[in-house]
Amino acid sequence: MPTYRPYDALKRALDAASAAVGLLLLSPVILVTALVVRLNLGSPVLFTQLRPGRGGRVFRLYKFRSMRNIDEARGLITDAQRLTRFGRILRSTSLDELPSLWNVLHGDMSIVGPRPLLVEYLPLYSPEQARRHEVRPGITGLAQVSGRNAVDWDKRFALDVRYVNDRSLVMDARILLGTIRSVVVREGISAEGHATMRKFGEGDD
Repeated sequence: MPTYRPYDALKRALDAASAAVGLLLLSPVILVTALVVRLNLGSPVLFTQLRPGRGGRVFRLYKFRSMRNIDEARGLITDAQRLTRFGRILRSTSLDELPSLWNVLHGDMSIVGPRPLLVEYLPLYSPEQARRHEVRPGITGLAQVSGRNAVDWDKRFALDVRYVNDRSLVMDARILLGTIRSVVVREGISAEGHATMRKFGEGDD
């Protein structure tokens, strides 16, 4: 069940304004990135996938593609096999996230919040872990500035719930500054041995 606090109304207003300005000012970057993705990976340019948002409500997430299409004949099956050098650069610079600004403008996401994960994870959460859905998911979040994909699942969920409990304008500002630092130094882009991060529940007891 979503929780509410006075900051949430201001946060939504700031999100909508930031997303609108971002889409306008970054439109040249978005267009160039789309062209480069098309040249490197072909069509479609956008990666879309259903993800759970606030209250577990499912929405369609938009990002730039960073992987080749699955092709069993060429041995392109796993994420690690499909992720190209270009795709790694796209992810490390977070340029792949730019289309998600539309999700923020639309109200599906926030600039800052727990990252939206896979729908298939919903039945796997403990009641405490499921509290991450009390707020809108974010393009960046507390877990991302604490190690991105190198953070294990237990710590990631603990950080998500901490954000839900302590969210504030000051915390969001600190997370945004931390995000800039993470992108500049390109840390925690992937977990060891994985293109991004191992699936939740994979190998867990």
